[in-house]
Amino acid sequence: MPTSEQDFLAVIDRHFPDRGEHVLLGRGDDCAIIGLDPGQPGGGRLCLSTDLFVENVHFRRSYFSPADIGHKALAAAASDLAGMGAAPVGFALSLALPEGLDDGFLDQLLAGMAELSGRLSLPLIGGDLSRGPVLALDVVVLGRPGPSGRLLKRGQARPGDALLLLGDIGLARAGLLELECRGECDPAAWPAARAAHLRPEPRIAEGLALAQIVTADGPAVSGLMDVSDGLTRDLPRFLGPYGADISLNGDQLHPEVAAYFSARGEDPVEAALLGGEDYALLASTSPERLPMVLAVLPQARVIGAVSSEPGVRLNSGALLRQGFDHFAGRETA
Repeated sequence: MPTSEQDFLAVIDRHFPDRGEHVLLGRGDDCAIIGLDPGQPGGGRLCLSTDLFVENVHFRRSYFSPADIGHKALAAAASDLAGMGAAPVGFALSLALPEGLDDGFLDQLLAGMAELSGRLSLPLIGGDLSRGPVLALDVVVLGRPGPSGRLLKRGQARPGDALLLLGDIGLARAGLLELECRGECDPAAWPAARAAHLRPEPRIAEGLALAQIVTADGPAVSGLMDVSDGLTRDLPRFLGPYGADISLNGDQLHPEVAAYFSARGEDPVEAALLGGEDYALLASTSPERLPMVLAVLPQARVIGAVSSEPGVRLNSGALLRQGFDHFAGRETA
């Protein structure tokens, strides 16, 4: 059994080396890109991604309501579309249902999913049902290029590019730790952190806006991805062969992140960078085009710059830990 996510991906690559004639972008990004008809607007391209949401691995029914489960399962998958700057087309849902779930539970789960589906204009187009030992949802999302016809990818940033972040990091991590609390916990405390973990919002509009910023010399944004496994783990995936110098302090974090981790005796910045399930967006742009991007999305924050020197450094120091690995079941160095 593979002991890390990278080991598992290496096994997949060994057995499936070919990507197929219609696959324009295969494994390794937020979505695959399928080319169907080059004569159509946007090249007849579709984005496709899938996301598993498994009980006692990704959520617990002890503190997730049925509606929370439905919402988050779809939100996590839809965030991959945001990470490509794609417009939603539809989604398929496969459900494994354990014994003992009543009709009311399933109705509330689907209601939570349907509410987000309606807001995102992401209709249900199919799926499958099965019995299973635990509740599990597999969501497949489809998207297409927006009005610009562009889809944004990872691995496109170059040394000197500015790194921008849209959304909070560390907030969902704080929410998870509080929801998992086994001691003296106040259920009304840390409301933003709890909401960030239970009800994340995919940043579809921001992703589309980034893909549409074009100058006379070309696109303003060189790369984009969603941050789901923590910034320190996702940054190397975004940068490819390059490194980064990150500049971040506690004042740039959500107030609940700073307060929560300080109260635990942890460095709030390091805790936020380890993060996990933030569903923020990470983008890159050249210094010359940065003002144009910030004019369109003033809420974006510059958090550093791409470097030709490998490795990720925080405030001129070394950042060693990389965040959570799904297969190792722990944070890795």
